[in-house]
Amino acid sequence: MNQALQDIRGDFPILAGSDLIYFDNAATTQKPRQVLDAVVNYYNTQNANPLRGLYGLSVAATEAYEGARETVRAFIGAQSASEIIFTRNATEALNLVAYSYGRTRVKAGDNIVIAVSEHHSNILPWQMVARETGAELRYLECGPEGQYPEEQIDSLIDERTAIVAVAQVSNVLGVSLPVESIIAKAHSAGAVVVIDGAQSTPHAPVDVTALDADFFAFSGHKLLAPMGIGVLYGKETLLEAMPPFLSGGEMIEYVTREDATYAELPHKFEAGTVNAGGAVGLAAAIDYLTDIGLEAVAAHETALTARMMTALKAIPHVSILGSDDPADHHGIVSFNIEGCHPHDVASILDTDGICVRAGHHCAQPLLAHLGIGAACRASVYLYNTEDEVDRFAAALENVRKELGYGS
Repeated sequence: MNQALQDIRGDFPILAGSDLIYFDNAATTQKPRQVLDAVVNYYNTQNANPLRGLYGLSVAATEAYEGARETVRAFIGAQSASEIIFTRNATEALNLVAYSYGRTRVKAGDNIVIAVSEHHSNILPWQMVARETGAELRYLECGPEGQYPEEQIDSLIDERTAIVAVAQVSNVLGVSLPVESIIAKAHSAGAVVVIDGAQSTPHAPVDVTALDADFFAFSGHKLLAPMGIGVLYGKETLLEAMPPFLSGGEMIEYVTREDATYAELPHKFEAGTVNAGGAVGLAAAIDYLTDIGLEAVAAHETALTARMMTALKAIPHVSILGSDDPADHHGIVSFNIEGCHPHDVASILDTDGICVRAGHHCAQPLLAHLGIGAACRASVYLYNTEDEVDRFAAALENVRKELGYGS
């Protein structure tokens, strides 16, 4: 990294002077002081209702909010700030597309293609659209390492496909999906593509224009930003043609007793008082990551993942889900210990101050496809260390003993 790891750790108050080992970064990341200070500064010096007042403080709040939108636009390579919609999180962004685009464009006889490895947030909205419209819901099915063969993509996406919705990176296996091939195939069939970027955006550079994604969603809290702020990118031509997701204040241009004219993009999709402080925090998080360099973050994560996988493979009765290549994992290592329920594993590790996720990870169709009910997930980020990985592995060696096994 461009900065020393110890300097980076010093930026995170929750880690300062603590023995906490935080390996649940795929669920949410910790927040650096620079982000926390940006949010506090906004509320201390710029707090007013953005977009509504003509007085100086409201203008300053508007400038801070719209400045954050421009930071996001540049970060993901969108062509226009009008293509950046602020939401609460990736889940809301995906639902916005399903309700506002899916319900109005999909019809009986169409099909919607999703991957079996999707987070529930990118499954349930499309189940709803399929039920309401009579469309067929089709699943791309992966191999045990999370790979999706080209021939399956070619066979499932056809001239009746209206929407293809896939994650760029699996939140369980950490593997990258072949989104470039999927987008090319979908566009050749006339379909629109929705990409869930919640697990990719914090770890690798994203360029939605080069990717040619029609919609792209991600959450701020997974990339050092506050909770409650997310982003939907959509191609301007698509967003212009979509009805609003929510109705109320600020998303209108003119209202009569009988009718209303909606505001221009992006405000048509941002009803009510917006989360300006969250947007400012997201912009600060993007600046923080940009200063460090996402390539450096990815290299650090891969090195830690390799060390973790090597250590776990040396422990009897431990099995790792997904690829044997650490570079395929994007900092995510999901695993199981023979004879030990993942919830028990996580609870025992917690007694050593080690935080890992256990359960189905909001990806039950994937786990059912893999033939397992639950798994543990350790996920690293830019502030984690080799020493933490070693301490985690040492604690993991004792789990079976804690549960009464001889070894």
